[in-house]
Amino acid sequence: MRNFLIALLISLSTQAVANNDIANHKLVEAVEAINANVIFMRHALAPGYGDPEYFNVADCSTQRNLNDMGRTQAKSIGTAVLNSGLEFEEILSSQWCRCTQTTELLNLGRWSTFGGLNSFFQGHTNKQASLDLLHKKLASLGRGLTLMVTHQVVISAITNHVVASGDLVAYNSTTLAAQALTLE
Repeated sequence: MRNFLIALLISLSTQAVANNDIANHKLVEAVEAINANVIFMRHALAPGYGDPEYFNVADCSTQRNLNDMGRTQAKSIGTAVLNSGLEFEEILSSQWCRCTQTTELLNLGRWSTFGGLNSFFQGHTNKQASLDLLHKKLASLGRGLTLMVTHQVVISAITNHVVASGDLVAYNSTTLAAQALTLE
């Protein structure tokens, strides 16, 4: 029985490593396929829809936030990205708490908030002003890789991809090519 359990544990750990290797390969492959200089990531799982009427960007208690599954998801994605070997010149996050929480839990290095990544869903931010700021940032990017943790509506507006919580979109800000992927 003991030998069976040891064999089972070895098998499971080997399968987990193989799955992680596949995720790492998918990310690098997507970046290389389109010569991406941006990785958009939708924040990790934060159950619910939109934000409460009393939303305040400076107060996380007035927002939808990550649950335990979302926190685990963000850590897992961070590990996969770290293991891929990709390095980011810049890491930016929406000011919304579910995005800053995700970015912190990714644990990929120094990051800062950027208003061009804020959600315009429900009108908490002016859509055109937000997109103008983001387009200006995208136009200024060089060849290095930038990670942008944001919201579905922002990712969709730029890449035409609708993604689930924790999903990524590799994006080339010059050619506008985009490739969506899931690391889990």
